[in-house]
Amino acid sequence: MPSPSLTRLQALAKDRELIRTSEIVAAGISNQAITRLVRRGELEKVRRGVYRLPDAPITEHYGLLSAIMGAPLVVVVLLSALRFHGIGTQNPHEVWIQLPLKAHAPKIDWPPVRIIRTSVEALFTEGVTVHSISGERVPVTTPARTVADCFKHRNKLGIDVCVEALRETLRERKATIGEMSDMGHRLRVGSLMQPYLEAMT
Repeated sequence: MPSPSLTRLQALAKDRELIRTSEIVAAGISNQAITRLVRRGELEKVRRGVYRLPDAPITEHYGLLSAIMGAPLVVVVLLSALRFHGIGTQNPHEVWIQLPLKAHAPKIDWPPVRIIRTSVEALFTEGVTVHSISGERVPVTTPARTVADCFKHRNKLGIDVCVEALRETLRERKATIGEMSDMGHRLRVGSLMQPYLEAMT
């Protein structure tokens, strides 16, 4: 028969890929009980403050979830946002996230994380939508914002990636020319994007 702690944990973590220590403790499971569960192989420690049940589902977003759970203010951006939205052919081995200028980076061994810093508070809400993945709130830039971000950070990505993102976003009808143009102007890359937008109309 499973212990009361394991029973509570299984109910708490149902359909969750990852779960925080704070959530486990809030459910009435002590730190000592967590240690015992890990020692018995009934709970796996992913990294400091993050755990998973051994039989928990692992989806394509597991790495993304691992990266964002360590940062209170984080947005999934650029290549990871393209991948999330199914735009283009990029398959990054890093998780690209946006953090405030002075925020601590998440300390994780895996997956590799690429951090884009910004001091502009509006960029944490403007062109950002929150998705639910395995019970976790995941802020991701919209397709239109992602394309504009690509042009803004073209020196990191290459212009070919930017043009592909723009073309595929239009082809897949993930955003309109107007939406991308508007976001481009907000991010001060509107004049750079305009010739490419005009070429695709």
